[in-house]
Order: sequence, then C-alpha cells, then structure tokens
Amino acid sequence: MFTKGDKNKARKKRHLRIRKRLVGSAARPRLNVFRSSKHIYAQLIDDAAGVTLASASSLDKELGLSYGGNVEAATAVGALIAKRAQEKGITEVIFDRGGYLYHGRVKALADAAREAGLQF
Repeated sequence: MFTKGDKNKARKKRHLRIRKRLVGSAARPRLNVFRSSKHIYAQLIDDAAGVTLASASSLDKELGLSYGGNVEAATAVGALIAKRAQEKGITEVIFDRGGYLYHGRVKALADAAREAGLQF
C-alpha cells in the first residue's frame, strides 16, 4: 500500500538544507517566516547570539485581524515586522522562507517588508 508523505516533514528537511547557507548576524539578521493554516509569524533572528531581535504575527493586537491565514494578513505582518526592525535600526536582513514555496502568503509578507523599507 502506498502511504502519503508528510508535508511538514518534507518542509523541515528543505528548511534544514536552506539553513546550512543562511546565517543571521546582529548587523544583518535572518527574517524567518512560519505559516500555519490560521496564522503567519515573522521573526528577526541573530544566529550568532541566538536571540530574537523582533517579531510580528497575525495574532498581534495592534493589527486587529480577525483571521490570519490569508494574503492580507501576511501583508500586514510584513509591514509590521519592517516597522519594528527599523525601530531597532535594522535595514538589511537575510530572508528565510522556512522551507515554504516563495508564493502566496510568504511572497506577500516579503513584498510588504520590502515596500516598508527592509532590504533583502
């Protein structure tokens, strides 16, 4: 019998392959994206120190979103993470798509962050 593959397990393998090459620093942190079926999350991570410098998600109260699993929510989160990065003096980041395809919500978040002033 043929068993269906686990999509999240395959995504985690892709993410590990990507992470071999991407290393965030204090000067240029890693913009990590995680998406679930209902929400989307973004973090700025300094891998050298092992700390999260800023984060944003569709659960943040200041966004006032009723549902976080769509492109509109991802666009709002991208703009918010860029705003929080600029408050900390961060203008350049390394984009880590987390093993997801650069399409849909992940692309919307990245485009919104670029429009709000982040460079990657």
